[in-house]
Amino acid sequence: MSTFIDDWGELLWKGIIETFQMTSISLIIAILIGVPLGIAVVLTRPGQLLANRVVYQILNIMINIVRSIPFIILLFFIIPFTKYIVGTTIGVQGIIVPLVLYTAPYIARLMESAFLEVDQGVIEAYKAMGMKKRQIIWHVLLREARPSMILGLTLAVISLIGATAMAGLVGGGGLGDIAYRYGFQQYKTELMYVVVAMLIILVQIIQTIGNRWAARLKRN
Repeated sequence: MSTFIDDWGELLWKGIIETFQMTSISLIIAILIGVPLGIAVVLTRPGQLLANRVVYQILNIMINIVRSIPFIILLFFIIPFTKYIVGTTIGVQGIIVPLVLYTAPYIARLMESAFLEVDQGVIEAYKAMGMKKRQIIWHVLLREARPSMILGLTLAVISLIGATAMAGLVGGGGLGDIAYRYGFQQYKTELMYVVVAMLIILVQIIQTIGNRWAARLKRN
């Protein structure tokens, strides 16, 4: 065990830091895009507060197009765009753009589902009381949907971690890069097993935190 730590401990720690960087930066940007996009899709649906069939169809088609592309294909498909935006296609910096494009539409769909779970009767009641649409969106829709939003974002984080692991195929860094370059290509199977175990533990921790947070919000 001590020999393994001496040989691979520094590399694994670097991989953990890179995975955290890729996940956190991509998640923040994807939330800033995906949550408003999910709100817009819900509000512009027929029968909703800001119903607009044209806008709804455009947003719906855009989300479906991006979500239909597997991440590994998206990685290679947008290489010119990634290089134009950040100046590189490798490392943590080079993988942020495809991670955001992959995650933001996924978050939008998750948020759409969360908002649609809100009881329409509650919204109608506040409309009848004369509350403005902006206030209904902020104080009713977002508030009532919080538990489902947290569960949705938990799924998004787990999906994002899986995507960062695949990023190792294009030199994206992180634990996936270690598993691929050293575990697979150099036949260091014990290293691959350790990386897989670390990813499993990480996912379990995130899912547990998300479940408990959502349950607490639901009780409140």
